[in-house]
Amino acid sequence: MELKDAEQKNLFNNKPLTVGQFIERANSLIRPLTVKIIGEVSQASLGPTGHMYFSLKDENNGAVISCAIWKSRYEMFGIELKVGTKIIVSGHAEIYAPTGRLSFICDSVELVGEGALKAAYDKLFKKLGAEGLFAPEKKRPIPKYARRIGIITSKQGAVIHDFLNNIGKFGFLIEFIDSRVEGQLAVGDLLASIKTFKKREIDVLVIMRGGGSLEAMLAFNNEMVVREIAVFPKPVIAAIGHEKDVPLVAMAADAAVSTPTAAANLLTLSWQEIFRVLDRYENNIIAGYRNRLIQAHTQLWQCAGILSNFKYILQNITRKLDITIMNSILAIKNGLDSTKKQIAYFQNIVESHNPERQLKLGYSIAKINGKILKTIKKAHIGNDLEMFLVDGIINSEIKKIKSYGKQKGDK
Repeated sequence: MELKDAEQKNLFNNKPLTVGQFIERANSLIRPLTVKIIGEVSQASLGPTGHMYFSLKDENNGAVISCAIWKSRYEMFGIELKVGTKIIVSGHAEIYAPTGRLSFICDSVELVGEGALKAAYDKLFKKLGAEGLFAPEKKRPIPKYARRIGIITSKQGAVIHDFLNNIGKFGFLIEFIDSRVEGQLAVGDLLASIKTFKKREIDVLVIMRGGGSLEAMLAFNNEMVVREIAVFPKPVIAAIGHEKDVPLVAMAADAAVSTPTAAANLLTLSWQEIFRVLDRYENNIIAGYRNRLIQAHTQLWQCAGILSNFKYILQNITRKLDITIMNSILAIKNGLDSTKKQIAYFQNIVESHNPERQLKLGYSIAKINGKILKTIKKAHIGNDLEMFLVDGIINSEIKKIKSYGKQKGDK
């Protein structure tokens, strides 16, 4: 790395440095340089604390660099490093002061080539399949009427927007964690996001990304990530696109779809059905009420016809007057009683479905200018708002309007 004269003077001051000072200042220059290196493992040994130390050789000119990957990351990526393995590592270089040796500290490691990635995929698929992680009997049903949804994906791109545009307005409470979803470096992000949602109150977890190659999908074929999904305490939906090999995370999830739109539709299906059922109930109640009114009207006309015949009966059958009057009055009474009971029955049904009844359950009705407010599109800052509760009315002024379309947690 070339330094301008001023920068060089500022860094070293042209004064003699101790070895430690020089190494410290040199590391301050090279540590921030994060790069990717491709090469072949020429030497590998596992340290006593579990850290992996290895050498990476350039196939073209034989150049060699010493590398190290710490135990936690080595176990996280699940790749066995042995002589002859061709890999890509990402990270930074630094000088180890006690030995003066330059080493490359790896943040991630991945295999090179479609063939190697496919072989690793097949091996892990067989291993986890033998353990029963993908067994159909372990799949949990996606809960009906889920409201609290956790989402893991990148805030970049169209995936999260497609999901939100299709989730519908059913009162969902959505929590979103922005995570890398591309390549091997996404493993750490995904594990951290999953563990975060384990501590939160959600009904279902949705993990999403678009399609891509095996290299792009490395994090979704990672053993640790797959195991975390398999044992997640709530049902998991995987909305991960793929062309050939199904990501192992999708196999371990309780439901797998290939698009965010399909995931949104899966969650709204039960809500859409309940609204259709309520519409049918409403139509049936109104139709029944209408039919009973028609029947009552007919009965009243029949009774009126009986009364109109009294004059003829009095003129022609005087001796049967008392009996006829009693029978007519009894018929009228029975008809009216029956009609009254039917009308009361349907009035009770209509009353039980009256939205104002819900006020006793803790709900409220919002009105602007005497009209019920169903959507924030009809509300404006400064509007007078009437809130009808079970025991009174609260009058207030709208100061702020917030749409459920905006998500918390975006970075």
